[in-house]
Amino acid sequence: MLFHDTFKIPISKTKSIYSVKGSKFISYVFPVNNEENVRKILEELKIKEKNADHFCYAYIINPDKSSWRTYDDGEPNGTAGKPILNQIKSYDLTNILIVVVRYFGGTKLGIKGLINAYKESSRNALQKNNFKTCYVEEFYEVLFKYSQVNKVMKVIKENSLKIISHKFDIDSFLIFSVRKKYADKIISILKNKHNLNVKYKMNNNEIN
Repeated sequence: MLFHDTFKIPISKTKSIYSVKGSKFISYVFPVNNEENVRKILEELKIKEKNADHFCYAYIINPDKSSWRTYDDGEPNGTAGKPILNQIKSYDLTNILIVVVRYFGGTKLGIKGLINAYKESSRNALQKNNFKTCYVEEFYEVLFKYSQVNKVMKVIKENSLKIISHKFDIDSFLIFSVRKKYADKIISILKNKHNLNVKYKMNNNEIN
């Protein structure tokens, strides 16, 4: 395995305000599933906070945290997006976007001051959130004859597998999801114990 089969995500949107030396930092935490979600949220928030001087953010997406980005929006390099990202990492989160908008108060904070401000504002917003642990799922299709329905359903029920779709006919099929950790065990039962044909589905987009 390239990564653990569990991952932690935020379950709600939260907001926090942090002020220092006249500057106001408004932090938003958003649950996101993909980069299109990120794009839409950023577009809407830029309209809402249209008078902000800086619009900085960081996000991480996917169970394996393979997609991420930081953005400093004119702040000195590494003083905004990176500390935001580091807070996401410190909570071990994914599928999350944090945006911190700054309204400049007239006093420069310096490099250390900026890093601390974006760090603290992000952390304050995260502390208001709740998180959920999810499991990486894999999807499989099992092919069988109608006479084997009971065998298949017994495996499904005994292991509390989720049925995605099925067709019970002379030639039947059933598509199910299973937590990655237990996939090898279930496939072994179906293939070796019941001599059934099982096909791996790359993801649930292949199901339809």
